[in-house]
Amino acid sequence: MATSTNRLPLPTYTNIQPRIIGLTGGISTGKTTVSDYLATVHQLPVFDADIYAREAVQLGSPVLKAIAHRYGTGILLDDGHLNRGQLGHIIFNNPGERRWIEQQIHPYVRRRLVEGIQTALKLEENKQISNGKVTHKKSTPIVLVVPLLFEAKMTDLATEIWVVHAPRAIEIERLIKRDLITEEQAIARIESQMSIDEKAVLADVVLDNSSTMDRLVEQIDAALARTPK
Repeated sequence: MATSTNRLPLPTYTNIQPRIIGLTGGISTGKTTVSDYLATVHQLPVFDADIYAREAVQLGSPVLKAIAHRYGTGILLDDGHLNRGQLGHIIFNNPGERRWIEQQIHPYVRRRLVEGIQTALKLEENKQISNGKVTHKKSTPIVLVVPLLFEAKMTDLATEIWVVHAPRAIEIERLIKRDLITEEQAIARIESQMSIDEKAVLADVVLDNSSTMDRLVEQIDAALARTPK
């Protein structure tokens, strides 16, 4: 189970006890489905590490320059943007190079997630004050969608961890269909990450996404309604 030790030293808001959900899982297990539901139905603030990872390598960024310096201009498209297909080939076939790339990108992603948390907490504080409800101690849950939550050692950003789980066979099938790749390529991508079963053991909440959407929604609603430890 996730622990509360070594948590991020967030800003202190006297009347607010943040509830921060670290949402993770395997490739194609359904993280986006869950985060979209939390954002649209429950209207929770959601901060997505994948968006920040794309920002980190945008045209002209220090990270993109470092990547181009290491791999040459072949890693870039004709317009100077990152060739994501070529980068993916490196990431999924060379563990050492994958770690180097992650070391360039993860600090930026972490910083942006922290900024998101701080902004959400400040908005919550202002909302409580404007509503005259300063005695309310619990905040609206914040959702951090971080595919590599464990691998990137970002579990300290969350007060609880949710893992979206699906059996390996389903994960492979969905990934092949989604990315139009071979089974061998799908397996290589899945195995580049910590196994979904290992993640599930470390989770506070495991959402089984091997059945219907209705069943998944029931689990999400129940997890959201639970009293955090």
